[in-house]
Amino acid sequence: MIWQQLQSIAGSYPLALRGLGMTVVLSLISLVLGTLLGFGLGILRTGGNRLISGAIGAWVDLIRGTPFLVQIFLIFFILPELGIELDAFTAGIIALTNLAACFICEIVVAGIRSVPIGLTDLTRVGWLVVQRVPNGLLVFFLVGLGYFIVCYPLIMLARRLEQRMGAAHGEVQI
Repeated sequence: MIWQQLQSIAGSYPLALRGLGMTVVLSLISLVLGTLLGFGLGILRTGGNRLISGAIGAWVDLIRGTPFLVQIFLIFFILPELGIELDAFTAGIIALTNLAACFICEIVVAGIRSVPIGLTDLTRVGWLVVQRVPNGLLVFFLVGLGYFIVCYPLIMLARRLEQRMGAAHGEVQI
């Protein structure tokens, strides 16, 4: 009995790997699109226009307050009834992107609102934003450059050793 179950699981292994690959691709695409959209929505929501801020806030509250499974069903089954034909992959990307964008929008809004108003006024008046951002980026650039200087020769050495040992052609077996 248990051997039959194990054989059926082993037989569906390629299908599971294909599903895993599809899940990773769907998640990455949705995360990137959701992050970009979420940052834009978060900045628009804190921009000062009450109409835009209210509309974005209502949308975010609606999406975050609705079960995700209901959102998936609405996108997959209701949009085709309205004349918008979607395959399952596209519907999944739309649903996950929408959810990620709403959560990231709230994160951006909370981050912007956590800065005291006096501090933001000081940066506008004193042009501190223009003076401070390049210094911070310079530190990250120098760290990245140091990391590249350390890692690139190691990568080249590993590539040379791989060619010397014949591992690139499958001759070395462990």
